[in-house]
Amino acid sequence: MQRAKAVEGAVVTSTVANMMNRDHMRAFLRRAAALAAFVALLWAVQVVNWITGYGLNPAFGLIPRHVSGLDGVITMPLLHGSFAHLMANTPPLLVMGGLLVATTTRALLPVNAVVIGLGGGLVWLFGSSAIHIGASGLVFGWFGFLVARGFVDRSLITLGAALVVGVLYGSLLWGVLPGQPGVSWEAHLFGAIAGADAAFLIRTHVHAPRLGGVDLD
Repeated sequence: MQRAKAVEGAVVTSTVANMMNRDHMRAFLRRAAALAAFVALLWAVQVVNWITGYGLNPAFGLIPRHVSGLDGVITMPLLHGSFAHLMANTPPLLVMGGLLVATTTRALLPVNAVVIGLGGGLVWLFGSSAIHIGASGLVFGWFGFLVARGFVDRSLITLGAALVVGVLYGSLLWGVLPGQPGVSWEAHLFGAIAGADAAFLIRTHVHAPRLGGVDLD
């Protein structure tokens, strides 16, 4: 009797585990599809922007300390100055976005809200008098989040993601320094700060053992 119950319990446990794995896979595929759709949207907006002679940039770009440019806090990541500009941002968006959707099981929307809202808000408050455009602020936000989260969460997965980002894109840190003509270093700096803040403020529920064998999830 006890043996039969043990077998039944093992079957139930296996079934539940399989269902959870399928749910996690479906959730991952949904997040990956959302990332691909976002990048496709950037390219679609760029085509429209190019056709209109880049008229979207002054209309929807972020203009510091101007009420008319405040909507750029949200729309700035969608706009670029050229196809080369967008091409430069696309690989890091896919790589870091892929790491986010693979390792962050929850709270993606709050994380991005902090990166975009706080990062863009700081640019609006303290940025130089210019039209700020481009998804590089988002790239730096994801960079700051992935690196900082590795030290905050201390799981092997998040530390591994931080290591990958650091090795591949550690040179991005030079982009937070002023002195590059035509480059919004403020968006880079404040994006990275906002991403790091998001790592401290928002738990993303990475289900993996932490160093020291402690798992708080």
